[in-house]
This record gives sequence, structure tokens and C-alpha cells, in this order.
Amino acid sequence: MINKITVMGLGFVGLTTALGFSEKGYKVYGYDINCEKVEKIKNGILPFYEKSMEEILKKNINNNFLLVDSLKEAVENSKFIFFCVGTPCGEGGKAELTYLINAIKETLKYVKKGQYKILIIKSTVPPSTTKNRVKPFIEECGFIVGEDVGLANNPEFLREGCAWDDFINPDRIVIGQSDENTGRYIEEIYKCFNAPIYKVSLNTGEFVKYLSNTLLSTMISFSNEMSMIACEVGDINIKEAFKLLHIDKRWFGEPAKMSTYVYPGCGFGGYCLPKDTQAIYSLSKGNGFEAKILRSVLDVNNDIKYYLVNKVLKEVKSSEYIGILGLSFKPNSDDIRETPAKFFIEELIKRGHYNIIAYDPLAIDNFKKSYDLPIKYAKDLEEIMNKAENIIILTAWNEFKNISNIEDKKIFDLRYML
Repeated sequence: MINKITVMGLGFVGLTTALGFSEKGYKVYGYDINCEKVEKIKNGILPFYEKSMEEILKKNINNNFLLVDSLKEAVENSKFIFFCVGTPCGEGGKAELTYLINAIKETLKYVKKGQYKILIIKSTVPPSTTKNRVKPFIEECGFIVGEDVGLANNPEFLREGCAWDDFINPDRIVIGQSDENTGRYIEEIYKCFNAPIYKVSLNTGEFVKYLSNTLLSTMISFSNEMSMIACEVGDINIKEAFKLLHIDKRWFGEPAKMSTYVYPGCGFGGYCLPKDTQAIYSLSKGNGFEAKILRSVLDVNNDIKYYLVNKVLKEVKSSEYIGILGLSFKPNSDDIRETPAKFFIEELIKRGHYNIIAYDPLAIDNFKKSYDLPIKYAKDLEEIMNKAENIIILTAWNEFKNISNIEDKKIFDLRYML
């Protein structure tokens, strides 16, 4: 039974999923309430365009891939049930979950306790949906998640036009698990894909999908906003400018690749990014075009600092010693211009925290000369760790990774590096 899978919903994601598992040798039941779509699939016709997938459909239909009219038959004979139903945009922009909840409800009619069926949400749903909506609903239906049924989400990262290759040769497989036992079962069916498998919390699994899509949508809108700025300024070859942008080695190479920028921290600093972002925003505004994304970029860069200071001070008393790790705006540099450390230290002092000691492998002298702040400086990492009860990491120096196992300190890893 472990090698039998049901896929509910045979749209772009569902049919790709069903055929992908079929191609890997699993017996897969496909179920969809749309009779017209099902009839096409039965006849070997793909209900959407995806290069080479129609041949895969014809190869697997009535072999490893079996269309069923009876959901009962599919559920009773499968260990894994993947939900790939639509979650369209509903009222107020919220994801419409009615189809998903109804699909789960229909499925549970044919699940008997003791069989331990595993329900896997592959539909894109907002973070907390599986945990706060799906799990309580299943339990309202009389099943205990983790005992009677397994529950997980498994986001898809399929690009239209490349969906088959994306599924059959994934760059990563993410399993949002409700419990480790469920995660292990799903991991087993994916091992034959020879891809890295990451088992995470339910909310993390859902969030990763939105993180991916919203980054892409932001980059597209950013590019469009910059094209509008270029039009307002004039005499700019937009096509050529973007092609020259794409040559930047950070898109492809080490060590300063683009992934180092697409990562949370304390805000951007240094000489170039703050002044250049402000300058192009001001130029645009002066030309009569309000660049909303750039305005938001500047606002968020300011807001994140206050957010993180507030987060730290919820847990730190004014009498306690605070250690600042990192004074430069980025590692492997002694540049302290627009460094988040200056803001953090000034804000801590404003709020009554005067016991501050700081350390940086390179930037202490520059920081001292540029900013006359009433704090102490440590000669090395050992000294600051001995003196401070609370440690705030503000620069991602490799040297600081060694503190991850220290248990007698409160460590605020604001660079997410430990």
C-alpha cells in the first residue's frame, strides 16, 4: 500500500504531480470533479499546454496512472492523498479555501481509523492554513492528527512551460510536517527523486512558497517601476540597461552572489545602497513620478531597525550588560558608514541601556573615530563573551558562528547566521 498514491485535482499542479509519481513507478489514482477535464485526460489529451507531458500522459494512463470516478476506491487503496485543488483569490484578496476543505471532507468519509492515511496539501495556501484551519477541521471530523491520520503540506515550485522538468528534477523538496513520523513517510516516497529534502514546520512549508512567489512578483514590479523612472528621466535605453544589469557577476558567482542580498538582517548600510536608493527616489519624485517601491524600500530599511530593537528590549533589563558583535555594515570589511550598529547602540542608550560593550574583528578603530559613543570595546570575542549577559549579532562575521553552543547567554542572532 505504501507505493499507492491518490491525487485530488488534476489541473496544472495535480496532473503534473500524478504523472511525475507514475513515471517514478508508483501506482497513482487521479480524481477530479470536472468531467470534461477527466474525459480529455482519459483520451490522452493534456488539458493545458506543457511541452512533452502529453507523451508522458499517454505512456502512463491506464498503466501506473489510473483515473477513477470513485473517490472511495482511490482513498481505500492509497496510503498518500495529495490535495491539488484550486485556492483562488477570494473576497478581500484572501485565499479561497472552500474547495480544499470540501476535498478533505469528502476524503475523510472513506478513511478508517487504524489505516493511518497521510493527507498532503500541495495546493498553495497561506502560512498557518494547515495548522490553524485544516488540522482543526480534521479533528472536528473525529480524527486525531498524528494518531489516526498524518498531515503535511508539500509546496510546489513548478514553472509553466517547464513544469515536467521542475517536478521530475526538483532543486529541493519541502515537507511541512505535523509530526516526524508523517515527515519520514513522505520523505520515503520522494527519495527516488535524488533531490535535497527539507522537513520543516507546517507554517514554514507554506511560507517558503509565498516567499518564492512574492520575491518574483516584487522583482517584476521593481523592474517596471525602474522602467517608468527611466522614461521620466529620458535618454535611457531601458532594454540595454537591464541587459547590462544581468551581466553583474553577483547573479551567478561567489562569494557575493544574489542570495546574500535576498536574506533578512538588520537593514542595508554602507556607502552605496542607502545614498543611491535615496538619490534615484528623489530624482524620480523631482520628475513628477512617485516611485512607490523605492519609497517602501527606504521605509522598510528604517522600520526593521526599530522592530529589532523592540524585539531585543522585550527580553533585556536595563541593568544587564549587552554585547554588540559586529560594527561594520557587512563582514570582511571595516566600512562603518550607515552601519546598523550605530543606530542600535544609540537607540539602546536612548532607552536607558548604558552597559554596552562591542567587538568587531576589523572595524573598532573606524567606529571609535567616527562615532563618539559612551560604550566599551572588547579586544577579542572571548572578552565580550565573558562580560556580557546578552549578545546581539549585528554583522555576520564567520568568527561569530562559534558562539552557537553557548547556553548561559541570551543570544539575539539578528543576522540569522547561527
